[in-house]
Amino acid sequence: MRQHDYLDDAVDLLRRLIATPSTSRNEGAAADLMERQMTAYGLSPQRHGNNLWALSPQWDDSKPTLLLNAHIDTVKPAASWTRDPFTPTLEGDRLYGLGSNDCGGGLTTLLQVFRWLTLRAQPYNIVYLASCEEEVSGQQGISSVLPLLPPIDVAIVGEPTGMQPAIAERGLMVLDVIAHGKSGHAARNEGVNAIYEALDDMQWIRDYRFEKTSPLLGPVKMTLTVVNAGTQHNVVPDLCTMLVDVRTNECYTNEEVFDIIQSHLKSEVKAHSFRLHSSHIAPDHPLVKRCVALGLTPFGSPTLSDQALMPWPSLKLGPGESSRSHTADEFICLSEMERAIAVYQQLLDGASW
Repeated sequence: MRQHDYLDDAVDLLRRLIATPSTSRNEGAAADLMERQMTAYGLSPQRHGNNLWALSPQWDDSKPTLLLNAHIDTVKPAASWTRDPFTPTLEGDRLYGLGSNDCGGGLTTLLQVFRWLTLRAQPYNIVYLASCEEEVSGQQGISSVLPLLPPIDVAIVGEPTGMQPAIAERGLMVLDVIAHGKSGHAARNEGVNAIYEALDDMQWIRDYRFEKTSPLLGPVKMTLTVVNAGTQHNVVPDLCTMLVDVRTNECYTNEEVFDIIQSHLKSEVKAHSFRLHSSHIAPDHPLVKRCVALGLTPFGSPTLSDQALMPWPSLKLGPGESSRSHTADEFICLSEMERAIAVYQQLLDGASW
């Protein structure tokens, strides 16, 4: 196939994916489409739920293994779309449609690169994985597939990064913070106001600075985002509940950050989950060094992806821009997809680590 044929195939597949609604936990039709297309390409896809993967045909257990991953699900369309989000619309270089940028461009170009790479002898094995439920970090997404994959040595995640390598990514931990008081009549000097009990904790959450700062991601970021208390004006509230959004850097595990927070707060603290850790790959990893040799610039990403669930080194590298993700009138440029295919080929053909 000619180089342009791979781009044409990627664009055609992306248009059909846009026209197939695939919001998180509702990806069945898109997974069916991907399975049919991968089979039509001569691949032998395996499927678990709405996750699909294929292995390079000349598999050799003595070689290291590269994972190429992107997700098939999308967020729900924002109300401010001025176009039909499920109708792919090409205007000049821009292809509009829900999921075009996040991350249909990476999903479809990585599939074409997988096809291209597996036609050539490589010093490594390749797994291509199209995963589901990424936007909600769902239990039936990539975490359900990891035990079914062969051992992975390194991964590239096709999230939109402007084809610059994100070699570190913030983790996420959501906390319930619960202050307890005692109800009473507001007209009398009785009860213990749970809101007042929470005030010192709110101030600490606002002002505290974690000691370790990442050169790529900066400090751990902690934000009080939701506060609920009280039932009516004349009742002293006996409960004040808060939600805290914590974005961790690679200097801490989520558990370590939780322990620090819990030790400083008077209120009860509960974590929704510890599973979404910050992720990173060493700046001197051979893939990162190859990126730099190609003129690409490593950076740290503030946004979460399936990287958080990968126990091996990984980097994000994909067409499109993160600033377009989850926005109305989302688009990707065909020129970005074309460049992505070329960069992936240059980066990965003959690579070793």
